[in-house]
Amino acid sequence: MAKHEPSKLNPRRRKVKILATVGPASRDPDMLRRLLLAGADAFRVNMSHGDHAGHAKTIDAIRALEKEFARPIAILCDLQGPKLRVGTFKEGERIVIPHGRHFTLDRNPEPGDATRVCLPHPELFGVLEKGQRLLIDDGKIRLKVVKASDDEILTTAEVGGVISDRKGVNVPDAVVPVPALTDKDRSDLAFAIEHGADWIALSFVQRPEDIAEARKLMGGYGALCAKIEKPAAVTRLDEILELSDAVMVARGDLGVELNPEDVPSLQKQIVNTARSIGKPVIVATQMLESMIENPTPTRAEVSDVANAVYDGADAVMLSAETAAGQWPEEAVTMMDRIAQKIEGDSSYAKRIRFHETRPDSTTADALSHACMTIAETVKISAVVVFTGSGSTARRVSRERPAVPVLVLTPSVLTARRLGLLWGAHAVATRDIGSFEGMIAKGKRMALRHGFGEAGSKLIMLAGVPFGTPGSTNLLHVVSLAGDELKKHSPD
Repeated sequence: MAKHEPSKLNPRRRKVKILATVGPASRDPDMLRRLLLAGADAFRVNMSHGDHAGHAKTIDAIRALEKEFARPIAILCDLQGPKLRVGTFKEGERIVIPHGRHFTLDRNPEPGDATRVCLPHPELFGVLEKGQRLLIDDGKIRLKVVKASDDEILTTAEVGGVISDRKGVNVPDAVVPVPALTDKDRSDLAFAIEHGADWIALSFVQRPEDIAEARKLMGGYGALCAKIEKPAAVTRLDEILELSDAVMVARGDLGVELNPEDVPSLQKQIVNTARSIGKPVIVATQMLESMIENPTPTRAEVSDVANAVYDGADAVMLSAETAAGQWPEEAVTMMDRIAQKIEGDSSYAKRIRFHETRPDSTTADALSHACMTIAETVKISAVVVFTGSGSTARRVSRERPAVPVLVLTPSVLTARRLGLLWGAHAVATRDIGSFEGMIAKGKRMALRHGFGEAGSKLIMLAGVPFGTPGSTNLLHVVSLAGDELKKHSPD
């Protein structure tokens, strides 16, 4: 297949990014290509399903697309985390637990019956107390602890229902002393790093120590996204965010452990907190859930996506819609259409800045804030950011400028990671060595990637001396001349 010029895959005019989960419905290279063309900016590999051989083929296919379209593509590997489950029942029976009936969870490995079942997680027996809840099968069954000992937990069914083998267990009222990374997670993490994943998503984070443990295993490679899906994580959100590179509002499990009506306000709290410190934030799960089976979403789902875009989330995620649904391409197309429509709303700019993000008292933050105000005062076509680590790009993005952010970096790893950053169009290119080189390259790349035309003005942001991390101290406004594109130079 012939290599496409970057113009064949047009730069996204949309600021919010779309993260699409890969699965049986989308792992075929042709479908991945169609999802990219439909609007996917990054791909999620769910390590809870499939095997390493299959995931390796998926990653290779994404990297082939990256090469074909000459565009960095972010890959996020999502670790399964310590999923708690009940044991099995006699002959695979489906047991009915009536409302108000006692039911016991114990450490006896024998198959369960209508009165009891094994809970093969000894660490739970030491932390549960009277009055706390156990949620079974995504909250379909709600048990309340009556009495707990080292060997068994006696409960009453506040909400009864049907229970069967290995159904999941959520414990919303206690911090469960389980490691953030299981043996499977450690193996999956090593695989993800070996195969060049750009982001690692850590599931069921409860405390900042979980992030520190994952960081140590990553050895400085890749970026770390903390999934907020447990109430315990919310109470220590600031500490978790400080140690993370990004955060995901994982509304699936979060909605199980909290009352449904608590989730919307909590989503806004997490988004605002992440935006305040300039960390990318992803809103995930059940966004276009009905499109797993239907070619169009419900109006409520459209509003749900729209609200995440209005809140200023960096990315919105599709889960089963693209992983296992019948309409993966249509789901991405729909999400792209919703986001573009919302961003075209005349009130959008004011709404995403409803939450104030005050710059820190640093030169880099002051200049990043100035980019936003200049773009509102002068007709600017783009902010061109020169960066090695991506830090300056994150600062500019935090301000949510009205114009695109063209990020030029000598690191392809940095360019890929910025695939989840609001408003950023990252290009891996050779480094600059002088002020004149910066101006020439910035103009040339802006024209080449469709971020300006003759007469357009650009803001350029960089650090002097060039190539020195953390030295952002230069802001320059330039105008594009009609003959700029004719000036060729190796990039």
